Amino acid sequence: MKSLIRYISFGYLLLMISSCGKNQSKELDHLVFRYNESANIATLDPAFSKSQNIIWACNQLFNGLVQLDDSLHIQPDIAKRWIISEDGKTYQFVLRKDVYFHKHHLFGKDSTRTVKATDFEYSLNRLKDEKIASPGGWILQNVENFQAINDSIFEIKLTKSFPAFLGLLSMKYASVVPKEIIESPNYDFRTQPIGTGPFLFKFWEENVKLVLRKNPIYFEKDENGKQLPYLEAVSITFLPDKQSGFLEFIQGKIDFVSGLDPSYKDEILTQKGELQPKYKQDVNLISGAYLNTEYLGFRMDCTDQTILDKRIRQALNYGFDRAKMITYLRNNMGIPATSGIIPSGMPSFNHQKGYDFEPEKAKSLVTEFVKETGIKKPKIVLSTNATYIDIGEFLQREWQKIGLDVEIDVNPPSTLRQAIATGKVTFFRASWIADYPDAENYLSLFYSKNFAPNGPNYTHFSNAEFDALYEKAFLETDDAKRFELYQQMDQIIIEEAPIIPLFYDKVARFTRKNVEGLGINPLNLLSLKKVKKK
Repeated sequence: MKSLIRYISFGYLLLMISSCGKNQSKELDHLVFRYNESANIATLDPAFSKSQNIIWACNQLFNGLVQLDDSLHIQPDIAKRWIISEDGKTYQFVLRKDVYFHKHHLFGKDSTRTVKATDFEYSLNRLKDEKIASPGGWILQNVENFQAINDSIFEIKLTKSFPAFLGLLSMKYASVVPKEIIESPNYDFRTQPIGTGPFLFKFWEENVKLVLRKNPIYFEKDENGKQLPYLEAVSITFLPDKQSGFLEFIQGKIDFVSGLDPSYKDEILTQKGELQPKYKQDVNLISGAYLNTEYLGFRMDCTDQTILDKRIRQALNYGFDRAKMITYLRNNMGIPATSGIIPSGMPSFNHQKGYDFEPEKAKSLVTEFVKETGIKKPKIVLSTNATYIDIGEFLQREWQKIGLDVEIDVNPPSTLRQAIATGKVTFFRASWIADYPDAENYLSLFYSKNFAPNGPNYTHFSNAEFDALYEKAFLETDDAKRFELYQQMDQIIIEEAPIIPLFYDKVARFTRKNVEGLGINPLNLLSLKKVKKK
């Protein structure tokens, strides 16, 4: 009985769907979007939105100054426009006046109020507050100060020019939240969030179900002037087993599945990455570039003579067929990384000339190394984890054909991460997922002042020309010119080969045939405000 009472609070819509007859349930089904979150959700406070599962939920509940479209271009959100100073260090945002927080009795008489510049001042200060301990504080690392000039103008000043800054502000960490709600005595914002987003919080039974309802006062409209969102509700379940979640999808109990898990990838996709024939009538496959580069890295300040020789690093790059690897081991859900570290899907990607499969060239480089050093069969140890052992063994066989002996060392993921950060492994499997849509994300991995463990340069690559270009890019506010600098840096990485780019990842989304408007983007951000169900 207690459980039933709690579920009644979902509202009339979800109650009717769960309790009325089969025909009525089908009539109302198109108003509710359902998906399973196997990773669970620990919080609904955007200050702690550090993982995809939390980001997806928070993206339905909150807004920031700016947002990204599906092509990763910066678009207005609560800020309708902005001005950037000539030196690139001062940003002034002009806010909309029709954005309201979700209704709550703590707002007083009107149960809501408009968002003001002081709300952004409060929200960003939360990220810096040591008592809050938000993992998102780093997005303000180049910020000198910020302030509300008046109710509708918010200003941010940087310590130095950082052209990717608007991309950082599109992250859910920078969402606006209401001070009077958060600081109300005994109020738990983690479990009862109040934002401005297209959906508002309705019910959450942790580890079981989360329900969001349509925000009737949401400010965004579609191109025809119709108020968003179209859906009445979002229902999220928390089955921890991905295979069970996939089964729910196949049975039509949920509307959407993201990503490919080994437990079902061959069940739903052919080796070429197409839907299996038996699912084509009921399921849509949406795929596209994902800002994740999978690669192997070399520790460039190690003592291993073989790894330190550029000819061997280049031979390893030339010595395997990336397209074949993706087809047979990843069901074609990837793009061969033959253009450097910057992935397809990034605005500055331009098909740099990297490493194609050239086995004869690889053999000649190894032969040249052997003749010069007297090392008859060079041996290298590749450190990886169990998830990537299939790729490791594929590479092992391919590299044996060009005269290299590669041993596969399998480690637990946490052990491997620690070993990479502390330099205890010299050749390792890694990947980098972009936090924001700018190639600086990836190029920072090779800046000499970012040596791990104090930064993301795990290879300890150091190159004076690269560093100079990296620093110059921070001062360039013209996107086209900055992209040229990025491409020059990427070419240096290709030539010096401190890494072996394997593939640029792809997003795979599966929906039921009656779902429209879901879209896809290279950050795999879930936006439901324009989704419809027939």
